[in-house]
Amino acid sequence: MVCKRQGATRGFTLVELLVVIAIIGVMVGLLLPAVQAAREAARRMSCGNNVKQIGLGLHNYHAAYNQFPMHFGGTRFMAPGDGSSTTPSPIPNGTNGMLLSFLPGILPFIEQQALWEQLSNPLINEVGGAFQAMGPNPNRGLVPANPYPPFLTEVSTFRCPSDPGTGLPAQGRTNYAACLGDQMHFTNAGLIAWNAMQNQWVTNANRAQRTRESCRGVFVASMTTSFRDILDGTANTIMCGEIATDLGDRDIRTLAHTPAAAIQLQIADNPSYCVDNGLIDPLRPRFWAIATPVAGAQGGRGFKWAAANLTHSSFNTILPPNREQCQWGTGINAPGSVPPSSRHQGGVHVLMADGGVKFITDSIEAGNSRAQTIYVGLAGANSVMPAIPGAQSQYGLWGALGTRASRETISGEF
Repeated sequence: MVCKRQGATRGFTLVELLVVIAIIGVMVGLLLPAVQAAREAARRMSCGNNVKQIGLGLHNYHAAYNQFPMHFGGTRFMAPGDGSSTTPSPIPNGTNGMLLSFLPGILPFIEQQALWEQLSNPLINEVGGAFQAMGPNPNRGLVPANPYPPFLTEVSTFRCPSDPGTGLPAQGRTNYAACLGDQMHFTNAGLIAWNAMQNQWVTNANRAQRTRESCRGVFVASMTTSFRDILDGTANTIMCGEIATDLGDRDIRTLAHTPAAAIQLQIADNPSYCVDNGLIDPLRPRFWAIATPVAGAQGGRGFKWAAANLTHSSFNTILPPNREQCQWGTGINAPGSVPPSSRHQGGVHVLMADGGVKFITDSIEAGNSRAQTIYVGLAGANSVMPAIPGAQSQYGLWGALGTRASRETISGEF
């Protein structure tokens, strides 16, 4: 009888095992960046969809009311401060004092009817605090004993998936803001001024000409605008855009330089003032230098979607996207250069007035970033040639896209 010998089973040698592990490691190393890039591409697409939804909301609002929602709108009466003042006020907790952004108005047009119902009706919170319709001052500080729930609500349509900012000290973050044009002066107030005798904001006739000359965007503070005001063409005019929210890291895009002393003319005459005066860390050019004064904890970019302040829900087209936020005063609503920004690589999404969504790169042609802005009667001075009222934008294609009726000609794709 012949017996066949079983062949010996051969295993991996140590060298072969190490080679296989090395190959797998190289493959994983090549795959992970691709996965991350795919994830960011998906987040960027989702962000673009949010911008599109806001555009549809604005168009539907206009179809209903023949105007866009007012930026710096709301109710005029307001108790001083955050509404908790002991100064007599006709309504508990004060009112919003014409400080609401354009975003509350579009809530019912972006599938946020329930939140709109809370906001547009008188409300009593869980601790018995009473609030009138449209809420209190949206800039009220953190008042945990007497919160106003609608303003603290995170609205998913107002958030970019690529932005990791979350939680306090923000009170309802937004990554999308209104375009106020290509100038600084009076973009933070428009025609109205606070009248202490009447305890309300009132129209100031002295500001009328100044506002007409320098408030050149689709949105004008405390004034209504509509499609008929956009004479440069809706496809050539930016309506809204992205802003990155602050992460507490002194990022030049999300935390404003706020000088203790007024330096209005320096920044109005040179929007690149912060760069030229060494306020940015030369070793880390995305961050402010240690000694540079910046906004406080609640002054971060995009921290309050309901508030119309320049820091929270506004931008202008002076400096190109992702440049520094350089304002000329200590307040979160001080005028200055407040460009759009994002967590996407290389640019930002913007909403054109025709509803189209564009991705604008940081390298867009933006003219002379040190050109004087248009102003009249600022500290007893006026801007000079060529920064005169009615002039074409000094800030190139980028500035021209931010103006609604300056007669610039846009040629080619951007």
